[in-house]
Order: sequence, then structure tokens, then C-alpha cells
Amino acid sequence: MSLLFDTHVHLDCPPLATHLDTEVEAARAQGVGGFVVPGVSAASWPQLLETVARIPEAWAAPGVHPQRAWEWNEESAAHLAALLDHPRVVAVGEIGLDGLLPAPGIAIQERALRAQLRLARAAGLPVLIHCRKAVGRLLAILREEQAQTVGGILHAFSGSIESARQAVELGFAIGFGGPLTYANARRAPEVLSALPAEWIVLETDAPDLAPHPHRGQDNRPAWLPLIAAEVARIRNWSPEETARITTENAHRILKPDRRKQLTTDN
Repeated sequence: MSLLFDTHVHLDCPPLATHLDTEVEAARAQGVGGFVVPGVSAASWPQLLETVARIPEAWAAPGVHPQRAWEWNEESAAHLAALLDHPRVVAVGEIGLDGLLPAPGIAIQERALRAQLRLARAAGLPVLIHCRKAVGRLLAILREEQAQTVGGILHAFSGSIESARQAVELGFAIGFGGPLTYANARRAPEVLSALPAEWIVLETDAPDLAPHPHRGQDNRPAWLPLIAAEVARIRNWSPEETARITTENAHRILKPDRRKQLTTDN
């Protein structure tokens, strides 16, 4: 039986961090066999690495979220560059643009995004992208910064089918999470139906965006199968096919097995 892979889960944040062992065991019991934990700010990176060190099947993606883009400076750049050699780091994330934030402004967000894309390229690591109400600008920046050389995942994607196809052309998979399961979901199911199978991955974004029937509650990684079940329904896949396809995609993009070898070598 193939295991599910959660490509975006904040295990280092409360309330998950408060009951980390219990939450991870519950997810394992539901068939979840991989986790990627994205960063938010430079101050959280030590906790991020401590968290994944406790979980053999968890991997880190340190980065500065657009909501904290004002923190980006020479010190955080040097710190991140050093972290990208760590054997438990598989990506840079979550980075991107957020047009719904009152601050920091898009210009500040762009500066942090471009700098982190360049560090990811230099390290040969993929990126986890956060984007709201700025997909066109994001895609332009990804092209300008040659992000196709590393690719990655567009987390919590809410754009159009055409935008998703452009992202795929740049080597980015689309992450599907709790909103796919909502009764009022329209765009996400259409995008999921239109995508090539090899560019679909799963995520919870726990503790945010809990899937139906838990909408509004603190999300849990153990609820990833609810998202997988909706992907299976929409794509007309079996549960086994859904787990195999999405997990193979996550491994192809993030290459955790390559980093696992580095861990063994070190």
C-alpha cells in the first residue's frame, strides 16, 4: 500500500508542535508517510530543524514567507544560504507573493522572493510557493529568475487552469488541500481535472485550512486522507492510485531520498 505524502504542513507551529508526537503518530496510522515542513521567518528556522530532526520521515523547507518579507536582509540571506546545505532540507519555502496582505508592500515581497529564488537555484533546490491575488506577477518573476531550473510546488493554488498550466510548464506541481473538499469549491476541482497526473501533489497546510467535515477547526496531518479521497473522486482514481501517483510526484520534485543519502553519509 502506497503511503500519502503531505507536501506542506506546519508541524513546528502550535497547536501541532504542542502535541507533535501524538499528531505524527495519528497521521502515520492514517497512512501518511512523509511530511515537508515549510518555514515562515528566520527566527523560526531553528525550531523548524529541531522539529524535523524528531521525525524520520519529515523534511524542512526554510524560507521567509511574504508576510514577513520585511525581515529579509543580508543576515537572513547568509543564514538561509548556510541552511540549504543541511541534509534535512529539501526545498526553500514558503516564499512568494500575497496581494491580500495590507503590509509589507509587493515591492518588498518581490525583493525577498527574488533573493530566495536565487539562493534556491544556487543550491539546486526546489521552492514552495505561496501566492494569493498575484499569480500573473508571480509567474513573470519565476520566468525572469529562471525558476524552471529547480521547479517546485505552488502551495494552496487558487488560480485558473491557464495559470496552472503555465506553472506546470515551469516545472511546478500544484498542491491540493482542504479547500478542494469544500462544498463551494469550483475552481480547484476544475484545475485538478485538467492537470497532467504527474503534476498533482497533496498537502494539508495544517493547522490551517482543515478539510470537510472539519472546516473551521485546527487542521491535522491525520486528515490528509480526506483530501486524497476527494482527489480520487474527481480524477476517478482508486485510493491506491491516488497515493502512489501523488507520492511519486512529491518524491520526484523534492527528492527526499537524495537528502536521506546525505544524512547517511554524514
